[in-house]
Amino acid sequence: MSEPIIGIDLGTTNSEVAVVVDGRPTVIPDDGGDPILPSVVGLSDDGKLLVGKPARNQWGLAPERTIKSIKRKMGQDAKVRLGDTDYSPQEISAMILRTLKERAQKFLNQPVKKAVVTVPAFFNDSQRQATREAGALAGLEVVRILNEPTAAALVYNPEQQQRERFLVYDLGGGTFDVSIVQQEAGVFEVLASHGDTQLGGDDFDELLLNHVADEFQEMYAIDLRENKVSRARLLRAVEEAKKKLSDHAVVRIEEEFIAEKDDVPLHLNTEIERPQFEELIRPLIDRTMDHLQKSLDDARLTASQVERVVLVGGSTRTPLIGRLLEARLGQPPHREINPDLCVAMGAAVQAAIVGKQKVDAVLVDITPHSLGIKCLEHPTEYTFAPNEFRFAPIITRNTPLPAGRSEIFCTVIDNQPRVEIDVFQGESMDVRRNHRVGKFFIEGLARVPAGNQLVVELNLNLDGVLKVSAREKTTGLVKQITIENALARFAVEERQAAQQRLERLWGNPEDGEEEEATFEEQPLSPGFSEMPTLAPGPQEGQRESVQARALLEKAERIIAKAAEPDQEELRRLTDQVQAALTDRRWGDLTQACDQLSDVLFYLEDA
Repeated sequence: MSEPIIGIDLGTTNSEVAVVVDGRPTVIPDDGGDPILPSVVGLSDDGKLLVGKPARNQWGLAPERTIKSIKRKMGQDAKVRLGDTDYSPQEISAMILRTLKERAQKFLNQPVKKAVVTVPAFFNDSQRQATREAGALAGLEVVRILNEPTAAALVYNPEQQQRERFLVYDLGGGTFDVSIVQQEAGVFEVLASHGDTQLGGDDFDELLLNHVADEFQEMYAIDLRENKVSRARLLRAVEEAKKKLSDHAVVRIEEEFIAEKDDVPLHLNTEIERPQFEELIRPLIDRTMDHLQKSLDDARLTASQVERVVLVGGSTRTPLIGRLLEARLGQPPHREINPDLCVAMGAAVQAAIVGKQKVDAVLVDITPHSLGIKCLEHPTEYTFAPNEFRFAPIITRNTPLPAGRSEIFCTVIDNQPRVEIDVFQGESMDVRRNHRVGKFFIEGLARVPAGNQLVVELNLNLDGVLKVSAREKTTGLVKQITIENALARFAVEERQAAQQRLERLWGNPEDGEEEEATFEEQPLSPGFSEMPTLAPGPQEGQRESVQARALLEKAERIIAKAAEPDQEELRRLTDQVQAALTDRRWGDLTQACDQLSDVLFYLEDA
């Protein structure tokens, strides 16, 4: 076997090491099967070096003996104290790199001396040189310093020859950056990059911690943040809750004996719904969208000129981010490859290319179609009538398998005794355009006013088996079904429909009449409504939103017929409208809509 070259993602919060095995990039796990190494270094109370999870676990209780986020100091003439000794950032990073190197050597059963190491695109020469020095201190020759967004693009398509532009949105635990990468004939170029080195998932944790701590303080007049042990426990609890909220609509945070008052132990027991969490973090997400627009402006590109949007970093699992990116850029972002591991895998691909190894494309099992349920959408002053056929996707298309997601819905009738859970597959917001895969009723609901909440959860495995459950939040009443071959069912139904069309064309005289394209009428769901989201209500921005969407639809119809200069202007203006709409900047939205309306009026009369 030739001398191995490993790929390393040296991250602010977490780091990983990967290698290409049999043409496929593989992230190397620790002895417990975890591929992620927290980028934390510490000393135990008896002076033993700790790297990774043990160091992270003690950080809340012994911050004076623990160092995290050292990547932020790379390239600086600075020292950090660990125990009784001062270390350079390179030395601390070398401890992390050496741990990853030893993990790789154990996996490969041979010495490892060379590595490709990734860095943010905005790292300067001093920071890149510091990364090389850290590698040398760890006993590694850094054969290539690779930009993180380039690594992410590389793992998605290692042998792309035609020009393709990627927008890489990278939100990790401690930092954020967004880059525009152009790939052509195997050459990668970063066209623009913006970011914030003080924004990441850790900030989400802090916001959620303060929210829960404020609630607890209001209830018991005790601030959990003032006690190191209580704060550390709470931080771990909210971090876990944040992760669960990516897949589940509601999570419960429970910590027994977290505090004491008048010699009476106090327990933390609270529930967080995803809309609450999204409202807390929305200002931070809006800041990332500002950086995104700056990157597009610097690259002199419109959203429509980006061929692929790639998500990197564990914090991008937050559903709000995917929704905002799709609304702004007009395409669903790619998250098929684990966003925590994507950069390390790209580094391994580059390492294999340097070592003249063959690299195959990464294959990931995904769901090809969205899965969700039928619900009732309330009328507004602009829509007048309720929408009885609204499709509410729960597992969206291109989600890696296995997948489990849940959303909250509520009844719309007082004392409603039951609801129908009608499961569909497809991409249309009208269920009549999609395919039903199964349905069931949950009966015996509590006799309460409208608004009784139910959690609907979908779990889809690699074999296409779909499990659907509905749980009444207040009582815990649960009903569920299992649907076999949920993935194959769509293809089978399409094939049957195609066969019927061909038979009619070949046709028997009595069956030869052409059938009009109609929707299958579905029975009404007995009063089931989607929970309110963070979208603005009629009091704020509703009128502007309706006008903007109408103009965007009109522009989409006209743009194909317009001359090339007019097409460019239309794309620029529609991007402005879409950005203002996504960011809820109603004044900017009105101004952008006026400009777009003027151009559309001119083109219609031309």
